[in-house]
Amino acid sequence: MRPRHAVLLVAALAAMCLFASALSSVRARPLHHQSLSQVQVYAYRDWQSTTYSLHPGDRYEISAKGKWLYSPMVGLHGPAGSKHHTSPPFYPLPDVPGGALIGRVGEDGQPFYVGAKSWGVVDRTGRLYLRIDDDRLGDNSGKLSVDITIVTPQTGQPDAAVPTTSPSR
Repeated sequence: MRPRHAVLLVAALAAMCLFASALSSVRARPLHHQSLSQVQVYAYRDWQSTTYSLHPGDRYEISAKGKWLYSPMVGLHGPAGSKHHTSPPFYPLPDVPGGALIGRVGEDGQPFYVGAKSWGVVDRTGRLYLRIDDDRLGDNSGKLSVDITIVTPQTGQPDAAVPTTSPSR
């Protein structure tokens, strides 16, 4: 073997060893899962705490089922809200189906649409709250059963691959 080829071979082997060493030091980020099944959300109550304290980077998935009523004129419907009525500007979350399940993170957080199923990444610290999208709660009835899953990266770093918006309504 020529000395030049031997030097190239040794250099290639050294590069492969360095690359393998770098790969072996990369670890998958461990995740912590929390699940709370069958939380009840009542149509006649204001913002209801789920007991979850969330932090930036936490991923959530919320799914709901059941029937509730936000107006006797509309009748019973599910967590996605009324198919024929949109919430007006004075509701907690305007321009979504009236009577839909909505959520927020923190006592002063921005409301977001949950509906029958929602997922996203949290961008602030606070407790997760849920409620019906309605302005008057006194004439409401019914409840939803809600399943919540929270995935917390152990490093506290957000996962950019997770969608930050909910599915379309």
